[in-house]
Amino acid sequence: METNALPRYDMGDNPTNCCPRFNTEGWDEQELRFKDKLFVKAKTRSVFHIPVNMGTVFPKTFDAIDKAHARREDEFIVLSHDPTAWTGEHYFSVTGDVPGQEMVKMTGDYLTKVFEGPYRDVPRWEKEMQEFVERKGKRAKKTYFFYTTCPKCAKYYGKNYVVAVSETE
Repeated sequence: METNALPRYDMGDNPTNCCPRFNTEGWDEQELRFKDKLFVKAKTRSVFHIPVNMGTVFPKTFDAIDKAHARREDEFIVLSHDPTAWTGEHYFSVTGDVPGQEMVKMTGDYLTKVFEGPYRDVPRWEKEMQEFVERKGKRAKKTYFFYTTCPKCAKYYGKNYVVAVSETE
């Protein structure tokens, strides 16, 4: 895959007018390479890994990104990671600087794997992702999750796809 490229994200199939229906094609077991790939970093508060203010943080962040015309809808991802049970970090891929937001550049090699099921399966998926990375002869440095739909949209679609994205070495 080309450096800084992401699999296609189809915003056109969106009957909920919230989260588009996620198409797994091109996302499972892919290799990604980032070199100074630009992201907006946002933080949420959590209680035992359950976010409590995501409903305000995400719209505010998307609004800032959209005002800066920094979202490419067909190539988009939000990487989420919980450094503690009380904090979530979220990295929104962008095409340029977003005023008033914390900007982060990521460089490295990453592997992806698509999972489907309830959010409570994340610990199991993290273990499966670790094993997948090791089978590829690599070591996972850090694993992020791309939650492709909100709980309401996952219920509507009948599927809850989550993409694990592990930085490797």
